[in-house]
This record gives sequence, C-alpha cells and structure tokens, in this order.
Amino acid sequence: MQYSREESFFGHVHRHPATVWMRHHANKSGKIVKIEARMVFDGGAYTSTSPAVLINGITHTQGPYQCDNAVVDGYAVRTNNPPCGAMRGFGVVQACFAHEGQMDKIAEACGISPVEVRLVNAMHTGDKIITGQTMESVAPVERCIRETDAIPLPPPMPDLVDALELPGGSGLTAERKNIVRGIGWGVSMKNLMYSEGFDDYATARCTLSNGVASLKFATSEVGQGFVTLAPQIARSVLGVDQVVQEVSDTQIGSAGSTSASRQTWMSGGAVDGACRLVRERMFEHVGKLHNIDPIRLLIDGTDVVDSIGDFRISVVDATEGVTFSETFEHHHRKTEDLDENGQGNCHVAFAFVAHRAVVDVDCDLGLVKVVQIATAQDVGKVLNPLSALGQLEGGIAQGLGLAVMEEIVLENGKVRNPSFTDYLLPTALDAPTVVAVMIEEPEPQAPLGAKGIGEPPCISVTPAIVAAIRAATGKALLRVPVRPQDICL
Repeated sequence: MQYSREESFFGHVHRHPATVWMRHHANKSGKIVKIEARMVFDGGAYTSTSPAVLINGITHTQGPYQCDNAVVDGYAVRTNNPPCGAMRGFGVVQACFAHEGQMDKIAEACGISPVEVRLVNAMHTGDKIITGQTMESVAPVERCIRETDAIPLPPPMPDLVDALELPGGSGLTAERKNIVRGIGWGVSMKNLMYSEGFDDYATARCTLSNGVASLKFATSEVGQGFVTLAPQIARSVLGVDQVVQEVSDTQIGSAGSTSASRQTWMSGGAVDGACRLVRERMFEHVGKLHNIDPIRLLIDGTDVVDSIGDFRISVVDATEGVTFSETFEHHHRKTEDLDENGQGNCHVAFAFVAHRAVVDVDCDLGLVKVVQIATAQDVGKVLNPLSALGQLEGGIAQGLGLAVMEEIVLENGKVRNPSFTDYLLPTALDAPTVVAVMIEEPEPQAPLGAKGIGEPPCISVTPAIVAAIRAATGKALLRVPVRPQDICL
C-alpha cells in the first residue's frame, strides 16, 4: 500500500497549531521576574503525542532565560481537525515563538538592545528552571549569543542588484528602491531524549576479529548520519580501519525511535559501550599473551601499546585468529513525572542555540528574502563536522519554511492545500547564507560528550526571521507563517 501525496497530507500527523498568551514581568534593567502563560495546542481528532508535546511546550515557557516565578496553564484539545503529532522541535517551537517575541518587547520597553536583554537574562549551569529542576547540563547561553553577535553582518544590498537577489526573485516583481532590511534575534533551549520517567535505552553489539569490527544495532537511519557516526566511534575506540555494519533489524534489542535528538546520545552511547567492552577483552587477551597488566594497555592509532613500556602490537595482529563480541545497553539517567504543581525533574538534558536573521522585505508586495542566518549552537562535542553542519543547515531551512511559507490550510476540518503546489516548501533558491559556529563544551552526562543537534536549529530561527520582518515593517506579526498579506495589507 502506498499513499498518494494528497493521502499523505490527510493521513500523516502534522505539527500542533497552538495559540499562546504570555505576560512577562521585568524590572527596568530588563531582568525577568515573573512569567504568566497560557498555551492551547490543537491535537486534532486523536491523542497521538499531544500530552508529551504539551509538556514540552509548557516546561520551555521561560526559554533559555533565568526566571524565579512562573504560572503556566497548558491544554491539548481534541478538535475535528486532522491529527497532530511528533514534529521536529516537539512543542518547543510553539513556546519559543512566543517567548522570543516577548524578549523583544522587553528590550523595547527598557530601551536596550535585543542582544543585551538576552544577555541580562541568560541561563547558566546550576540555575533552576520553572519546574524546579536544576540545570545540570552545560548551558553556554551567553556564549551562544555573543558568538552569534560577533559573526559579521552581510554587506548592504547594492543599488544595482541581480533580480535573483531581490524578494520575489526572477519574477521581477520587487524593485530595489522598495526593499527594507531588517535584523532579528532568536535564542532557544531544547530538551534531549524522552522525558517524564520513560525508560529510554538503546542496544548495540560489537564483534572484533582479525582486525575487523562488526556493529549490530536497530537504529533507524533517516538522514541524521548515524551510519557514518557509528563506524567512526568503533574506529576511535578500537583502533581499527575496517568496520562492517550489519543489517539493522530486530535480531538485537531496541534502539528506540530516531527522534527527540537522542540517537547520538543513546545509540552512540550503546555502540561506544559495546566497543569499550570488546576493547577490554582484547587488552586482557594481549596482556595474558605478553605478561602485561591489561590496565597498562591503551590504543594508539591502530596499535595496542604499553603506556609505561615499549610494547606495541597492531590491533590486526592482536586479534588474529580470535573473536571478541559484546552487547551493551545504554540508559540515560532517570527522569520523573511532574507533580500536581508542575514540579519535578522531567527532562534528561538540554541544548542551546542562538540565531540572528537578516531579511530583505518589499513592504508594498509583502515579499521576503532571508539573506543570512548567523548561528552559534551548543553541541557538546562535534563528532563529525560535515554531518553536524548538515543538521544545522537543514534545521534552519525547515525553520525558514515555518516562518514564511509552510501552512496547512483548514476549512471545517478539511485540508484545502494537500499538494506541494499549494503547500509551499523552501527550495535552494530560498536558502540563505548560513554562518555557523559550533560551541564545544563537552556534556558530562553524555557518553561521548556530544549533545543531540537535530532539533535546536529549527526552533529559534523562526522567531528570529519574524523579528527581522517586524524590524523591517514595523508590524506586530503575531502568527506564523508570515504571509504576504500580513505585511502589505
């Protein structure tokens, strides 16, 4: 059975539409003292993941900012609209759009810059979030903001410009004299892995024989790059060149879903754990053969070496004619449900990111071109630079789509635009220049020091783009996507 494109629009879940009310209380320096919020998420006709999406939304009300007092009410409601479910950002996208708009309002009211208001309120490791949970994760929020701000702005648009550089592109609709440039900011935090007491785990097996490592796991590869990362982990831990990935199937324990920015942490932790167990077995074998205490052995490149002696043997020779195989199941630390007052340690860890958007707008026609996105993202540790940059660029493109293009149009519960003719997606021509900085401060809780990086790129880029459009147009723009009629009418 295969869905047509139209059936896919009807049958697959979409991001929860949400209406959010927020009131921020701040002192004259811009420091937040209290937040009041109410969130209503449209879950559609079935429950799906609405309770978990709602929890994510309300627990991220404060964003990456210090806040000692908060009153938040959240509702996920059943409607006659199509069902909604898991979507990149998982409830935090909705909360972030609201709280970042509020930060800009505080800045304006206090007469300070959008950068300064965010620095004044930046969260740090050890702070408590509104659920009472202590921020144990590395939280380089201030560094994300400062390093994003340090990225050079693009040059002003010249008087003579190619049509493709104008909003509207080759349609030759916009004129240079009507273009206004705007700059906007967005900063966000995102929880990693499953929350609220879910016993999350991932399993992997490593087999080493004759210098060749074989890996077995059930992790679903959907473009996040785990099939590149897993062999890289094995090569680093075991000192081998050849790594074989066995077929991912149910002949080994679960790896969980490829979602929640969790696979690098969870399945990566499982592969790392299995490889380390195999390495211990290999050290024991080498130590027994050569009368060396295994605790003295380590990997140096592709060799096993004695850390306090001259002994050295290649991993290929050390494993000739023998086989070592180990299975490891990785669990993260336990979480818990929120109590009746919304208090509890419901999340495992968090990642942070800052975005600065530069846009050109034709205010008469309502056309927008995103010129540049500057970003500094807290990644813990970069394991594969190319894959990491791909995640950032892909997430930014998706956030751009939400900001100015993508919308399911409903009329009495029926989707009116179930095709890519009417549901607009960003193309390569819409993609802005992305200037990215990776903030590397290894996460102590993570088995490899690396945080999941798949979701944060698409969260605060949307409010950053909308803030830039607000700066160019002077309009409030309280919803996304921002449509041409929202600007020009």
